[in-house]
Amino acid sequence: MEWALDSLGMLFSDQGKLAEAEAMYTRALQGYEEALGPKHTSTLRTVNNLGNLYKDQGKLAEAEAIYTRALQGYEHALGPELLPSYLPALSTMFTFGDLFSRTGRKDLAKVMYSRALARYTTVQGPSSKWCRRLEDRLQALQVASTESKVGQNEFTEPGAAESRSLKRKLPS
Repeated sequence: MEWALDSLGMLFSDQGKLAEAEAMYTRALQGYEEALGPKHTSTLRTVNNLGNLYKDQGKLAEAEAIYTRALQGYEHALGPELLPSYLPALSTMFTFGDLFSRTGRKDLAKVMYSRALARYTTVQGPSSKWCRRLEDRLQALQVASTESKVGQNEFTEPGAAESRSLKRKLPS
């Protein structure tokens, strides 16, 4: 039953019926938690899907909490040996990186993308579509970082003048 509800949530989400999708994911999640527990991989797949929906709805704080729950749950359920090869957990890392990027936390996005890339490379090989997508995202973050530094000086770079004056005060 829960699988059907989760699948309906995905269908409604794909159709843009976000309120209906949320209702289906919530019902599926409640059923999975009751039947399998909160840290079962089937439960966590629905947790991840709900996080994706929240991200799409712009409920970014909720999405972050859900992705954190999913990753911690996967780590608990699978352990450090299996986590790096479990594709749903890697997918959560990827989408968590997207959330960090979207919220301007580029360093956290890079960390999450790099973790996912290393693991996808091991599992699927470096030419997989997921590896290529992650490499593209990492490259885009690098370009954005480089572009934001162009033209910065002690008057435009936050804290630069303050940092230089502090260095002058410190003994060599």
